[in-house]
Amino acid sequence: MIELKPLHENHAKYFFNWFQDEEVIQYSLSIFQKLQTESQVKEWLKETVNDTKTFKQGIFLKNTDCLIGYAGICDLSSTNKSGEYFIFIGDKSYWGKGVGTEVTTKVIEIGFNDLGLNRIMLTVSEPNVGGVKAYQRAGFKLEGRLRQACYRDGEFHDKLVMSVLKKELG
Repeated sequence: MIELKPLHENHAKYFFNWFQDEEVIQYSLSIFQKLQTESQVKEWLKETVNDTKTFKQGIFLKNTDCLIGYAGICDLSSTNKSGEYFIFIGDKSYWGKGVGTEVTTKVIEIGFNDLGLNRIMLTVSEPNVGGVKAYQRAGFKLEGRLRQACYRDGEFHDKLVMSVLKKELG
């Protein structure tokens, strides 16, 4: 259904449109809540594309140039052979269709096989039930809870810490 390909600065229009939808950015990076103008989004994407310390790929519909999100691994540590997974599916028409699980599985494989990682972790907002399920299907296990670590919609909620180890995926 999807393929991972490099992001380019000319993809900023997609992100700008997605960032205007509060539901899309509800459980995403806090910075997404603050990017209000197209020029701010372009600057953010330029920094993201040029960040050499993060593995990131655009999520495209297979055999098209239709971008629906992006995913990758940040905070890469060659010493600890670890990193932190992230995913953002901006096109809501692909929510709940297995895209998150497919992307997560592909990025984990790249992390273990191409980047030489042993452990990949993530944090996810507890109310993001779809995200939690996708991560579990891809092999992530619950490690712990960061109590009231996120403030959205006028209330605090917990963030879950999850991880997957290379040896767990065979």
